[in-house]
Amino acid sequence: MAMSPSGPSVKFLVNAIHTMEELKLTGNHLKGSRPILTFSSNFDNEPRWMIMKEIITQIFGTPKDHRKAKPFHDHVFVFSIVDDHIWFRNYQISVPHNETDKVDRGGLDKMTLIEVGPRFCLNPIKIFGGSFGGPTLYENPFYISPNQIRSLEKKKKAGKYAKKVKAKTRRKVHEMSNTLEPDEFADLWKE
Repeated sequence: MAMSPSGPSVKFLVNAIHTMEELKLTGNHLKGSRPILTFSSNFDNEPRWMIMKEIITQIFGTPKDHRKAKPFHDHVFVFSIVDDHIWFRNYQISVPHNETDKVDRGGLDKMTLIEVGPRFCLNPIKIFGGSFGGPTLYENPFYISPNQIRSLEKKKKAGKYAKKVKAKTRRKVHEMSNTLEPDEFADLWKE
């Protein structure tokens, strides 16, 4: 994600993607309606989260007088920080059908949120000073690339195979050094 043309930009790894079809979510919202963006209070604790909040607001927020946007809100984008990852959820604002179309300001307790999806997790890797590059402002020290994870898994499997081969050779050496004496009853039933 980047603020063009001058930056800053953030490089993420997108994890835990769940689509609407996969989760069998029942909600729905109108095309072109503007979302309400909500952020957890953790976004105001550190400068890196403040930068990410501003970039997300610039990307997902709809300008107020945009010609294709509807003049109302019927869904909520929720961004929250858990374990240094940004979790995204999308909820529809639902009003009971037997009520009138417009709800009073005091009638907010009648509204409910229904998850419409998709949902995903953003793992921040680096924050750059420019747009898609430039000086590195932040680098995640706990980030491990998927290639490194796959490489470690392959090494574990290779080690398992090597252990099996060593065990076989040890067994053969043991059998050769401790040979069994011929059994006197081995040919008893062969007649």
